[in-house]
Amino acid sequence: MATIREMAKRVGFSQATVSRVLKDDPTFSVKDSTREKILNASLEMGYKNVPQYQRITIPQDVAILDNAVPDEGLQDAYFDELREVLVKHAEEQLMNVTMQEDVDSLIANADKYAGFISIGPSPLDRKTLHRLHKKLPHGVFIDINPAPALFDSVQPDLEQTILDAIDALMASGCSRIGFIGGLGNIMGEHEYPEDVRTFAFRNWALRLGLDVQELVYADSPFTVENGRLQGRQLVQDHADDLPDAVIVAADPLAVGVLQAFATENVMVPRDIKVISINNQEIAKYTSPALSSYDISQDELAKAAVLMLAEALTSNRKIQPAYANLHQSRRPRQLHPTRLKTKTRDTARTGILLRSRSCNYVSAIAP
Repeated sequence: MATIREMAKRVGFSQATVSRVLKDDPTFSVKDSTREKILNASLEMGYKNVPQYQRITIPQDVAILDNAVPDEGLQDAYFDELREVLVKHAEEQLMNVTMQEDVDSLIANADKYAGFISIGPSPLDRKTLHRLHKKLPHGVFIDINPAPALFDSVQPDLEQTILDAIDALMASGCSRIGFIGGLGNIMGEHEYPEDVRTFAFRNWALRLGLDVQELVYADSPFTVENGRLQGRQLVQDHADDLPDAVIVAADPLAVGVLQAFATENVMVPRDIKVISINNQEIAKYTSPALSSYDISQDELAKAAVLMLAEALTSNRKIQPAYANLHQSRRPRQLHPTRLKTKTRDTARTGILLRSRSCNYVSAIAP
């Protein structure tokens, strides 16, 4: 580790100035440019004794990989808000942000950036992820976790949210519960061609002894039109035996489902209860009112920015995997703390923070 004396020689300031900046002496006034130069030198020279909050505020050039597929609908509104708050939180941490619209462009321009944050669910193949990691080892994915051994990720805890929804409906007397979702992929060490919400619903239904035979509809994109089509199909398939309730994977789908039910003269909640996930702005204006679990884009973005900042400033590396699975780098699952307080028929979805180099998964529900 470098010494104060070596850093002072490197930056051209006195040892006293360097020491007081690194200790963040509140009685010491110094130009921002001087502070930045000393902090940057401390990182480059491997000086460890710098408060973490000091390290996080060192300016960095970062990229945002926009991996969302435009649908010109309500799903776009989710990613529009996510982009906006992501840029806001990045700039608060003195990150200079550049948007990159595809992974090949990000790889080609990797030398310009210290790290990246990716938004959007479009799958990336393993070869591309390894190419990306070779060029930019510090990255955070939001909403998905395509390469747990290579990159960090911040995800809403959708599996727990599905269980919460099932529990709430069962507590209200529902025994036959359906599900309407969309196409997706569970990405990570093992890829599975099913959206995590659909997978979670099938899994929890089986464990809880619920009969969901022919009550799961999960085809095509997460759009209003697809919600309308699948909602109509559910009513036609079960005209004489509607389920007590249906869980819808996302608000754009739920808007279409409500429209289909209204067209088919199915009254919500008299004939069937509906619970959705996302709590987008549109949930305020549907008729009837839509009960929806809240996913805070602001909290996802803030967590992703701070996770990237910590990785950059500490230069966190991947730990080696061992033959003994109990010592491997694979993170272990912790159950999130749930916020049970509801506002306007909403509850919070917890956030999972996955660090590629630590043997834990941190879960928070602000």
